[in-house]
Amino acid sequence: MIWLVGTASWTDKTLLDSGKFYPASAKSPEARLRFYASQFNLVEVDTSYYAIPSVSTAQHWAERTPPGFVFNIKAFSLFTGQWTSTDVLPKDIRQALGAGRRMVYKDMATELRDELWRRFAASLVPLQANGKLGLVHFQFSPAVSRHPQVVEHIEHCLEHLPGHTLSIEFRNPSWWVSEETTAETLAMLRRLGLVHTIVDGPQGSANSVPAIWESTHPEHALLRLHGRNALAYGKPAKTAAERFDYAYDSEELQALAQRIAPVARSVKYAHAVFNNCMEDKSQLNARAFRELLAGV
Repeated sequence: MIWLVGTASWTDKTLLDSGKFYPASAKSPEARLRFYASQFNLVEVDTSYYAIPSVSTAQHWAERTPPGFVFNIKAFSLFTGQWTSTDVLPKDIRQALGAGRRMVYKDMATELRDELWRRFAASLVPLQANGKLGLVHFQFSPAVSRHPQVVEHIEHCLEHLPGHTLSIEFRNPSWWVSEETTAETLAMLRRLGLVHTIVDGPQGSANSVPAIWESTHPEHALLRLHGRNALAYGKPAKTAAERFDYAYDSEELQALAQRIAPVARSVKYAHAVFNNCMEDKSQLNARAFRELLAGV
């Protein structure tokens, strides 16, 4: 079993502004990624959620990281039930739809959706060709509740990304509301060959989901850690850093390492992604967590 431990993004604004992680010499995008990859063996690309990366950008990522380094890529927001502005779409598609509009997936014509899928899949090719692509992560909107149509959409996503391993994160608690629905959700993920996302996150809000310590894929398990700042999570936030502003203490990390260890032993690759992205909190926690894993 191989542990893959890292953070969600390596260029969050608060991280760069803090000056607490990168050396003063790491001033360019290339230098920052090279330094990050010298510290961790995994990163989750967050920017792909907001706009589809260009093929050349993905090629640069592959070239600037060592063998064995892994990128998990977040799926584009439009594919995950999220309202998306046409302003973030490729220029030709934006022109076809008109600037300044907000839409969900079903609002877009089939041929334009298919073209977005084609371009998203193309952006994965350089990483896959270099053996550096891990999971394609679908973080579904909190508005996406448990429904057969959602399962159909997930099957639709699989059809557009053949040959890739998809991880699924539900942010609506209806998927986990009872033992019966939890068992059905996990069975669906296993049937479709999808990676269940174990979520450690704030509790007590309408969108809180429990940590379900199960694996659904023979090769991959995924733990995403959002911190436990319930106050920030339950109110509007300007940035992800504000929403997930939290530092796990050593006792919390030790308990998490103990919980994930038996799940990890059932797979080939165990991913742990820290998304508590205020300043360098995720990097500090990821380093400490990696050290703890050596003892479990």
